Amino acid sequence: MARELIGCVLRRRLDGLWLGVRIVETEAYGLDDPASHAYLGRTPSREPMWMPPGTIYMYHSRAGASLNVSCGTGPEAVLIKAGVPVVDESSPRAALDAMHRLNPAPDGRSRRAERRLCAGQTLLYRALGLTVAEWTGRPLDPERFYIEAGKAQPRIVSTLRLGIRPERDDCRRSRYVDRDHAASATSNPLRRGAVAGQDYWEIEPAEG
Repeated sequence: MARELIGCVLRRRLDGLWLGVRIVETEAYGLDDPASHAYLGRTPSREPMWMPPGTIYMYHSRAGASLNVSCGTGPEAVLIKAGVPVVDESSPRAALDAMHRLNPAPDGRSRRAERRLCAGQTLLYRALGLTVAEWTGRPLDPERFYIEAGKAQPRIVSTLRLGIRPERDDCRRSRYVDRDHAASATSNPLRRGAVAGQDYWEIEPAEG
């Protein structure tokens, strides 16, 4: 699911506008995964990971909130880490302007570079105007917030997940990045000097 979400579009209705973000980076958190929140035990705040597929799981971290979606039979989830803004018939230029207002540059006034507007899980949730209190534990909703299938099959690379404590990191290569938008990921796995088969791995496209 983490791979399949790459290239899909998040649509979020806010103040009469559909904000749009194409997903370019995800991380998978599966069963028996020491890095998963579920591995620490079932609590009310983590309950969405056990809920039906398509349930939103948001939580606070030091940097801000993070957006996850439950999948499988639980407790499994995909962390949606980064995206790029979409401007099309559903999400007009006014929607992009709204995202810039929600997530301005650190000075609070100027606009972030468009390719970095949603380049990280905290920046993504800010640009979409999401809050933990409103959304965690809720299902995706076609009237307010949903995931739309992508129109093209992206080229994907996998790499190690980010920000996991060493004692909980079993080095799974379950972070996925759209090769053509790697510069908009939290950290670019294709940065200068990166070596294929060592720093990242190519994912063969699915047949059909």
